[in-house]
Amino acid sequence: MADSMLDEVGALLREAAATAILPRFGRLGGSDVEEKTPGELVTVADREAEQIISAGLRRLLPGSVVVGEEAVAADADVLTRLHGTAPVWLVDPLDGTANFAAGRRPFAVMVALLRDGVTEASWILDPVADRLVVARAGVGAYVDGVRVRTTDPAPPRADLRGAVLTRFLPTSLQVRVTAGAGGLGELLPGHHCAGQEYPDIVLGVQHFAIFWRTLPWDHAPGALLVREAGGVVRRLDGGEYDPTDEQSGLLAAANEQVWSDVYEALLAGSVDPVDPEVS
Repeated sequence: MADSMLDEVGALLREAAATAILPRFGRLGGSDVEEKTPGELVTVADREAEQIISAGLRRLLPGSVVVGEEAVAADADVLTRLHGTAPVWLVDPLDGTANFAAGRRPFAVMVALLRDGVTEASWILDPVADRLVVARAGVGAYVDGVRVRTTDPAPPRADLRGAVLTRFLPTSLQVRVTAGAGGLGELLPGHHCAGQEYPDIVLGVQHFAIFWRTLPWDHAPGALLVREAGGVVRRLDGGEYDPTDEQSGLLAAANEQVWSDVYEALLAGSVDPVDPEVS
C-alpha cells in the first residue's frame, strides 16, 4: 500500500463526515431515524456516509470490494465478499449510531482494508474532534500523525480499568464477570462505540475492553490499532482474532500481562468459544 492511500482514505472519511454526518448531528428529524432490527437504529446519515465512502474506496483501489454495515443490513449475502480473492474494504459509516441519534457523543467513522482475510490498514475518525487514528500492519499506530504505544509495563491488577460491554453477554459470562469484578480496579459500562473503546486503550484512558458481538466492521479497525500500538486482541479462548470468522467474544488489552490478568479475573472457565454470533 502506498503511503498516499493512507492520507486519501483519511480525507475520504472527513469528506463523508462533513457532508453526511456533522450537518445532521443534533438535527435529525423523526423520519431520519428508523429501527433496522429490534434495538438497532439506522439514520439517513449512516446510509449517505456509507454511499460516499464506498464509492470513494472503489475509486482508490480498482478491483476491490466493499463490505459495509448498511449494505449487509440490506442484503446479508454481501458478507460473503469477505471470503473472496479481491481486497476487501470493511466500512462502518457511523459507529455509535444510537449515540448520534440521541444527539450525544461518541460516534466514529471506521474503515479497514483486508487482503486474504488479514487486516492491512485501518482508519478511525472522530468527526467532532477531527481526530484521525490510523494503523498499518507492521508499521505502527498513529493518532493525528503521531505514533502511539500502549501502556507498558502493566499496572497492578487492582489498578486495571476497562469496559465490559454487557448488552450481548451470555448470562453465564455476566455472572462470572460480576463475581470477578472485585479483583480489578474498575469495570466501565462502555461508550456503545467501538470506535472510542479501542483508541481509549491506545491512549491509556482504559486498559482493556471485553466485547461479545464482534461484527467485522466494528472490530477489525480497532483490533489492528491496538496490536500495532503494542497491545493484544484475542478471542476468549486465547485464539487470535480473525475478522472473517463468525465467533463471538473478544478481549482487547494494552499488553500481554493485562490480557492475562483480565482473563484470569473475569473470564477463566466461563466461556464457550464456539458460541454463534449474537445478532
